[in-house]
Amino acid sequence: MNVTQRKTHAIISAAKADEARAIATVALAFASDPMMRWSFPDPEKYMAVVPDFLRAFGGNAITHGTADVAGDFSAVALWLPPGIEPDGEAMGRIIEAHMPPENMEDGGAIVEQMNKFHPHGPHWYLPLIGTDPSHQGKGYGADLMAHAIWRCDESGLPAYLESSNLANVPFYERFGFKVMGKIQHGSSPQLTPMLRPAR
Repeated sequence: MNVTQRKTHAIISAAKADEARAIATVALAFASDPMMRWSFPDPEKYMAVVPDFLRAFGGNAITHGTADVAGDFSAVALWLPPGIEPDGEAMGRIIEAHMPPENMEDGGAIVEQMNKFHPHGPHWYLPLIGTDPSHQGKGYGADLMAHAIWRCDESGLPAYLESSNLANVPFYERFGFKVMGKIQHGSSPQLTPMLRPAR
């Protein structure tokens, strides 16, 4: 593991052996997330399938050494480096098998809108960042973001994310992200696409 110091907490890079622990932290963090629970509202199904969904969405960060961890896995950020994408096929299979049928049409429209906003040139993408609810308020998320923004600036590339909780938009704005628009369809909660230009 590579250790760097940013602000208050040490940030480590999760290794492949840490994958289950990192994914578990993110699953806990998203247990009350509006979009995640709209997609997987049944608690039993959430616990059973969401770790696999999160692994498909952001697990490539672990493979490429860009999964950042703070506070002994109290908080995790899964950043996908330029040219690396989520496993869309695996995500699609999980959604088709487990999303409530009445949400499927709206879910497909959400994916189409996400694709329209997503940058096409080289960029850093943050599909997932979260803190175990029992450790929120300790500054782990801010330190993870500061570390990642430093890395983005070192590479001279923009950063992109979709905030799945409107309450988190001001947090991302503090780090230079700008709202690009709104992603929403039918009964779905809102996703907020946000871009931080290259610096």
